[in-house]
Amino acid sequence: MSSRERILGRVRRALADVPADEGPYEEAVPRDYLREHERRTTEETVELLAENLVDYRAIVHRCDAEELPLLVMRLLAERGSREVLVPPGLPPEWLSAADPVRIHDRVADTAQRLDRVGSVVTGCAVAIAETGTIVLDGSPDQGRRRISLVPDHHICVVRVPDQVVSSVPQALERLDPTRPLTWISGPSATSDIELDRVEGVHGPRTLEVILLG
Repeated sequence: MSSRERILGRVRRALADVPADEGPYEEAVPRDYLREHERRTTEETVELLAENLVDYRAIVHRCDAEELPLLVMRLLAERGSREVLVPPGLPPEWLSAADPVRIHDRVADTAQRLDRVGSVVTGCAVAIAETGTIVLDGSPDQGRRRISLVPDHHICVVRVPDQVVSSVPQALERLDPTRPLTWISGPSATSDIELDRVEGVHGPRTLEVILLG
């Protein structure tokens, strides 16, 4: 008997005495938790997002659509990136002023090849103010998960206020659970048993978030 069969057997035995007319899980478990922790205006929600992003050591910028190409160009130049990784559906105007060579994600590209790319620019699916979290779902302007995890510098553009919500429950309502979701709260960081912080182990060392509005 495999481990899978043993586990499923235990589940069946545990459910054996459940009445046939008992309500499903969704009805049996109350869903009366708070959807957000306080009422905020749109401006206050965006400010909270920016505050929590900074608290997680992300670098936050604000601009409008006209300023965005020049801002992206400046951030790439300051980073010294000679190549920038580009998702297939990234709006071309975002990089219209940038000089680095554009590298398009291909199945044939190895992790070693992607690691040589200086920066990646993506959009996002949603941004959560209360947790300072950016969520990517693999949409065309975000690309596959690996392109936001391998390069050392990630520039993520958040459309304000359309993509900003207050809380995790509100974000979940917008997301498709069947898509490859990547939840990002600041740049990659981990600590060993002595609490020595190391950045860049599980993703980019530097996360720059542009609040576009």
